[in-house]
Amino acid sequence: MSDTISRHWPAPAKLNLFLHITGRRSDGYHELQTLFQFIDCCDMLDFKVTDSDELILHSNMSTVVADSDNLILRAAKSLQQVTGFKGGAEIWLDKRLPMGGGLGGGSSDAATTLVALNKLWNTQLSTEELAKIGLKLGADIPVFIHGFAAFAEGVGERLQAVNPSEPWYLVIAPDAHVSTASVFQDPLLPRNTPKLAIDTLLGQPWANDCQKLVVSKYPQVAKALGWLLEYAPSRMTGTGACVFGEFTQQQQALAALAKLPSDMQGFVAKGMNISPLISRLNHP
Repeated sequence: MSDTISRHWPAPAKLNLFLHITGRRSDGYHELQTLFQFIDCCDMLDFKVTDSDELILHSNMSTVVADSDNLILRAAKSLQQVTGFKGGAEIWLDKRLPMGGGLGGGSSDAATTLVALNKLWNTQLSTEELAKIGLKLGADIPVFIHGFAAFAEGVGERLQAVNPSEPWYLVIAPDAHVSTASVFQDPLLPRNTPKLAIDTLLGQPWANDCQKLVVSKYPQVAKALGWLLEYAPSRMTGTGACVFGEFTQQQQALAALAKLPSDMQGFVAKGMNISPLISRLNHP
């Protein structure tokens, strides 16, 4: 195998522009209606194909544990098993996105691993086949594999391409790790938002059904959202903790970022309806 390292495979963050919980299934999973859009802030991954079937992960963060539970390694292993590929890979992760913030970084890393190794191993699975592997690892992974902004239903796996506006966002990452499982298990979480047609949803104000509950339990999230609402229409993404405000101009978002209190962390990002991963795949 080649010693060449294939560099700069992006794993972008996502925002849930709205998130409605419309019911709970008998298996405990929740039925959702949500709108996913990517932003141009990404983790970055490099890959080297190896003769051995071993999978090795290096990371720039000590909090990323390269064990059998790691989503990147699980994704690579799943692709090996499904395709029967006899080689392996060495993987380098440059972790840039906040962890546990509702931005989907872990799911995106796994999706980029599947897409990149499918190309580099020449295993030739279709996007749909990759998405099926991804769904077994996490409900958010298919949207990153498909790589287009999407209206999602079911547990988030039924995707319909959409083309919302691509504003600039100021994203604030509060110093809080919100457990997705604890949010979805909380008895106070609303679970009866009416299902609506996509055209109706796209034409009405957007909201996140998890926001009220998370704000009540995490003062850092409440503080960040309260501050951001002074500058722009703002919501929480996913189950939190990150919150985002929408701006039509980059300069407006940067001006608000400059006023961010010293005890908050934030960044400005551009909304993207086509994932930068797709550009990387098509333009090696």
